[in-house]
Amino acid sequence: MQAAAHEGVHAYVRQLGRVEYVPTWRAMQAFTAARQPDTPDELWLLEHPPVYTLGQAGKAEHLIAATDIPVVPIDRGGQITYHGPGQVVAYVLVDLRRRGFGIRELVVRMEQAVIDLLATHAIVAERLPGAPGVYVGGAKIAALGLRVRQGCTYHGLAFNVDMDLAPFAAINPCGYPGMAVTQCRGLGVNLSMMQAEQTLGRALLRAIYS
Repeated sequence: MQAAAHEGVHAYVRQLGRVEYVPTWRAMQAFTAARQPDTPDELWLLEHPPVYTLGQAGKAEHLIAATDIPVVPIDRGGQITYHGPGQVVAYVLVDLRRRGFGIRELVVRMEQAVIDLLATHAIVAERLPGAPGVYVGGAKIAALGLRVRQGCTYHGLAFNVDMDLAPFAAINPCGYPGMAVTQCRGLGVNLSMMQAEQTLGRALLRAIYS
């Protein structure tokens, strides 16, 4: 575990390794429900075994092919996405009231963290209007989905590093038919999962707490 202090607010970074999706989701819910005004924010960095997650407004028809991968309906925004080994997931447990900005600003800051990280590797990444996430050449490299409860967020960001992209072919990623998906390795950015976790964690801390 690492801890970072920013403007008097502590954000604890927890590197959890490869963990099952549902218990981690339930732990986020429990952490958020138990928060007090002085509870430090946390950033959880991890991987999941293969799983599709379907957001609150998610439509089952966006799963376009049968697979053996479980589908879990959850309470974040957005449509269907895929998590699997080789993808860094960052769960952002932030008290927005204490930060002084809203969910839209948080999304922009999280996207900027990924854009800035990729820029250090000479990769030009961007946002697409109406489609939260980060894209390189129109292909999605990072997906975002959040939930706010009593002014505090959970869920977060999934950043494709070095993974099997084939499961994305069975879905319309984030509800967009034909959406291309990419990853660091395919762009010539060779990061270990440890390096990716650490650099993404630092970028998110700078973006959220600056």
